[in-house]
Amino acid sequence: MAKSIMIQGTMSNTGKSFLTAALCRIFRQDGYSCAPFKSQNMALNSFITKDGLEIGRAQAMQAEAAGIEPSVFMNPILLKPTTDVGSQVIVNGEVRGDMRAADYFKYKKELVPDIMNAYEKLAAEYDIIVIEGAGSPVELNLKSDDIVNMGIAKLTNSPVLLVGDIDRGGIFPQLLGTLMLLENDERELVKGLVVNKFRGDKNLFNDGVKILQERGEKPVAGVIPYINVNIDDEDSLSDKLKNVSADKIIDIAVIKLPRISNFTDFDVFSQYDGVSVRYVTKFSQLGMPDLIIIPGTKSTISDMKWLRESGLEAAIKKCVSKGIPLFGICGGYQILGEKISDPCNSEGGGNIDGMGLLKCRTVFYPEKKRCRTSGKFSEIGGIFSSLSDKNFSGYEIHMGETISENVPLLSCGGAFSGNVYGCYVHGIFDNAEISSAIIETLYKRKNIPFSGKRIDRKVYKEDQYNILANEVRKNIDLELIYKIVENGIA
Repeated sequence: MAKSIMIQGTMSNTGKSFLTAALCRIFRQDGYSCAPFKSQNMALNSFITKDGLEIGRAQAMQAEAAGIEPSVFMNPILLKPTTDVGSQVIVNGEVRGDMRAADYFKYKKELVPDIMNAYEKLAAEYDIIVIEGAGSPVELNLKSDDIVNMGIAKLTNSPVLLVGDIDRGGIFPQLLGTLMLLENDERELVKGLVVNKFRGDKNLFNDGVKILQERGEKPVAGVIPYINVNIDDEDSLSDKLKNVSADKIIDIAVIKLPRISNFTDFDVFSQYDGVSVRYVTKFSQLGMPDLIIIPGTKSTISDMKWLRESGLEAAIKKCVSKGIPLFGICGGYQILGEKISDPCNSEGGGNIDGMGLLKCRTVFYPEKKRCRTSGKFSEIGGIFSSLSDKNFSGYEIHMGETISENVPLLSCGGAFSGNVYGCYVHGIFDNAEISSAIIETLYKRKNIPFSGKRIDRKVYKEDQYNILANEVRKNIDLELIYKIVENGIA
């Protein structure tokens, strides 16, 4: 049976996902088999396993860091928000239905057997399980029937590292306040504190470490610096979603839809020399970029309505009329078509006209398509004709079915017309041949030679995991970490 350690945070976005990934890679480097686990995840960035099941993107990333194949057992419950008060509930990789938050709160305790079955499957196979919590363990109005923080620590007998984010300020109230609000038996499970995202000279925080240890009566396991790594992030608070300035040679504008999903699809472009990837929420921010991308969304009809009301639809069409290429992925592909219909209320119901840039019509059905896919680009025209016959791979995850009158973009569907392209395949740009062809084309369009190198996304991510692990290794008390893992909750 595996040993375990749990990472909980003082709030969202303290770096729990990255620290979990770092420990997974460190344990792997040290010769242990290791797996990540998160009982319940709320995210719109998701991933499809080899057997066609859906999990949170962060657990897939952490599995990569651990050097293992992502499994549905790593994230048995995934909540994908569809409105401000409701989510699609995915259990063991398959859609269980849509629920309002209040209804799910009453129902979630029934999912404990599914959670424990998944955990026990992992624990029987690996040496160490690194468990990630969610948000804060002391949201007092939500603590009853907890299934993701201290509730899971108790069910799995897991010792806890409590992580605070010093970059956002208030590290003492974060860590000490959280400890104070925990029940006595919960506080006993916390075996160490971690100060994360520290900038500057750590020696200037020596007194801070002493204060935390004296007042918290817990050892400080590490003061982790702000680590500049580029790995998949699922959090809507991600710095990647900011509208950075278009101060590089190539300006790629991604439309930040209200229910944006799988924004990690475009991370590869920011790795290229001279390329900026920025996320746009207002028509005044769009300008005249070199490429516009409309990403996936969990609420296609409502996000199409938002595009129209915000003025971005008109601004995008103006850009397209001037020859700027436009690419839609998944929900973005649906938005590019003529009509979107949801007769079965799969994503909120209703009908709406799309942007009308592709001759496509999308109808939503209750069944979700989940699969990995591969093939070739068709013989295509427009600015990205160099993509013709290139191999692609990725995965599909969507509720709608799209019927197109345009020439297919890919061997598995999609469409293109002029400089407008759309398909359902997430991860399609990760292929070095495809991403480099797009970037080289955009450089050529500006009459600037591209002298950079092609980016192999898999090799790049491996390097990033090693950078993350090595920086954490240098700044954390690994002897203490292994002692905590070995001793458990004793």
